[in-house]
Order: sequence, then C-alpha cells, then structure tokens
Amino acid sequence: MRPIVYAHRGSSAAYPEHTRAAYVQALLDGADGVECDVHLTRDRHLVLHHDAQLGRTSDGRGPVSARTLAELRRLDWVSWKGVPIPPGHGSRDRQLLTLPELLDLLRGAGRPVGLAVETKHPSPYGHQLEEEVLNVLMREGWDPETGRLGQVTISLMSFHPDAVRHLLETVPARHVCQLVETTTRRTVRESLRVNRTAAAVLHAGMRLVVPPALPVIAAGLVDIVGPGIDFVRARPDLVRRWAADGRVLRAWTIDTARDVDLCRALGVQQLTSNRPADVLRWTAAAGGRDGGAGIPDGAPVPGAGPRRPRPAAMTVR
Repeated sequence: MRPIVYAHRGSSAAYPEHTRAAYVQALLDGADGVECDVHLTRDRHLVLHHDAQLGRTSDGRGPVSARTLAELRRLDWVSWKGVPIPPGHGSRDRQLLTLPELLDLLRGAGRPVGLAVETKHPSPYGHQLEEEVLNVLMREGWDPETGRLGQVTISLMSFHPDAVRHLLETVPARHVCQLVETTTRRTVRESLRVNRTAAAVLHAGMRLVVPPALPVIAAGLVDIVGPGIDFVRARPDLVRRWAADGRVLRAWTIDTARDVDLCRALGVQQLTSNRPADVLRWTAAAGGRDGGAGIPDGAPVPGAGPRRPRPAAMTVR
C-alpha cells in the first residue's frame, strides 16, 4: 500500500512554484494530484500564487490583489529560481497560471488526477475569494457532490476556519480540508522571509485575527485534515487519533524519506510534497512494510466510501 502523493505548488523543488513548468513536471513525475494556492487580482481573476505580496517569486512588488491579470502577465516568474525552463514546459511568458488554465492543463493529462485548491487569507476580498473559486469550478462543469470535473477530482481547503465554514455551505465535508499548522515566530519568519521583529508582530496579529483550526476538526465539520509536518512531529498522538477516527489526513510539506516514514507510521494517507517524484520512489521502495494507509502500488485511488464513521475523501480515481 502507498499513500496518495500531491505535488505542492507543482514539482516546486525542480521548477518555480505555481508555474506551468512546475505543474507539467508534476504530471510527468507521476503525482496523483497537485496543490495550488489562489488569490484574486484587482480585476477578479484567480491566479496561482502563495504570498499576498509580490516579490519573493517574481520581479514585481506590492499586493497581488492590487494588480490586474494583464499586469501580472508582464512580470518575470522564473528567474528567481535560477533554473532553465525546458521547451516542453511552456515559454517564459506563459508561466503564470490562472485557476482555469491549471484545470485545462490537468484535463489534458490523459489520466485521473486530483487537485487541492487552497484559498489564501487574509484577503481584501473576504469570502468573495471562495465564491469566485466556486463560480469558476461550476462554470467549468465541476460537480460538488462527487468532486469530479471530468477526470479531475477537486477538494478545497484553507487555514482560516471561517473560509472552511463558508465552503461547507456549498461543498460536502468529504471534499473540504481544514489545514492546520504549528505557528511560531520562527515559522512566520521563515515562510514570509521577514526579520525577527516583523515576525513577532505578524505572529501576534495572526493569533488575534485567525481563529484556531482545531475546533473545526474536533467538531467533525470536515472529513479531510491537513497538518503541516511541524504539527505532525509535535502532535503525533493527535495525528494518530485522527487517523483512527477515520479522518483523511493530507500532510504537508513532506520532502524527506524520514518524514514519509513518520507519516506512514501514523496512518497518514495523503502526502503533499515539493518533491513528488522522490516521495513516489521512497514509498515504492518501502512497499507495504509498515502497513500504512494508502493504495496498492499501481492501483486506482479509491473514491469516497461509507462512513466508518467518516467517509474517505475522494481525491483521485
């Protein structure tokens, strides 16, 4: 048995995160699914980008939400990574992706694939962000009951519990993931690349603005739980209990063989990684030695099943 493997922002260890090249490579790597983050532009397009601000992964500056899609298209999204983009992975001026463009890419894969869409908060547009994600998916032909859009199976997720609750008004719990992490000044500093003083201020602000995620999970509102690897290491007993309760666990960011083994030992069924090819290789080498939850190597990923007491979330068929 092996876990389901999602490519985190595409194969982002190899190519710039969230770019066409990263997602093309994820499909070539054999990832079962891909993960993306979305923000709304000033003219209300959903673009794939992690940070609220430009600068870390482009030559732009300022909020993503303050730019139009056309303005974002003119930025350089690849030079920061320092790796050449192969000809088959898209030209430099086609690396920024919108959500519909990612859907087109995945539908062209010729095989079943999963897509996990994360809405990023705080957003100046509030829950308009979730509404636009739902509008785009519906226009494309997505069925929220089955989670299916052709051969693409879609789940939605967020760190912000209010965003998760908003999604649950439309989407069944089996296709909604509450993300959870251990947030410290260090993790804020490293993820946002700010100095210690700024990290302390931001960390304090996050604790005031973002309500805790664990009550959403404890109340059984969602069927998918997404713990970060720092959380998995810090709270293994809780992760193991979630697995025993029948939750679908989607851990991130799992980039080492040691963390793969830890997650499998705790019963984690889905691994999100910047290095999906490596994770697939490590899990294939490990085989079923630990009895970890997952799927038989080479077999289709199962869909939602009967509650035991909770249904398994269908991610890839």
